[in-house]
Amino acid sequence: MTPRTLTCPVTEVEDLSPDVFRVRLDGRAEAAAHDPGQYLELKLDEGIWVPFSIANAWRGDGEIELHIQHWPERENSARLRELLQVANRLTLRLPGGDCVLDPESRRPLLLVAAGTGFAQMKALVEGALAADPQREIALWWAAREERDLYLERLPREWAEAHAGFTFHPVTEVAPELPWAGERVVGHRGRIDQALAASLEDVSGHDVYLSGSPGMVYACVDVLASLGLSSSRVFSDVFAYAPRDPIVPTAGSLRREAGS
Repeated sequence: MTPRTLTCPVTEVEDLSPDVFRVRLDGRAEAAAHDPGQYLELKLDEGIWVPFSIANAWRGDGEIELHIQHWPERENSARLRELLQVANRLTLRLPGGDCVLDPESRRPLLLVAAGTGFAQMKALVEGALAADPQREIALWWAAREERDLYLERLPREWAEAHAGFTFHPVTEVAPELPWAGERVVGHRGRIDQALAASLEDVSGHDVYLSGSPGMVYACVDVLASLGLSSSRVFSDVFAYAPRDPIVPTAGSLRREAGS
């Protein structure tokens, strides 16, 4: 899709946690069209555009949902929060990004996110389930502690409603109560370590990752040892923080393990 610039009314600003808030915008239906997994850029000031994953699949209407982490010590974050408190409309540019669902693929989906990387995964899940409610989807969502999984109820609802959906919350701090729920499997520790300890073969999966470059590449390295196909792994990190190779070969992994 050709990127477009539009100005949209702000219809809702809602705190989802002490650190994350949701913004809903209402654009014209055709102008707001995007593929699941794409992002937009918000205009903060003249010449300053800040990217955010679009947290909902396009349903033919103009609604756009964003999940924004608030960092008071970061200038752009503080400026955006200030802008949202007074602005009734925001200027944005969309869509961007190639980390989108393959409309021809029905392979199982392995979705891996940290923090507000969940926003991109939410759009991918919505798009995948709309196309095929029976599709096999495993969502791994990492955070420091359970309260940081700011929309935990939503993947739980997906798991209850869809037999092919499994939710894997991963936290560094153990939750107060053991993880429980229909097709909910909890893990403790780093996300890459949890993947290594729990998965055996991902060669048949489409894999999508959203998080910091360090987190994404740590997970890619683990999944490469489990059969990850370089043609079936997707992340925006590959565009703005590329490395060569994106997916290491089995031989290089063995050499690193032995060094």
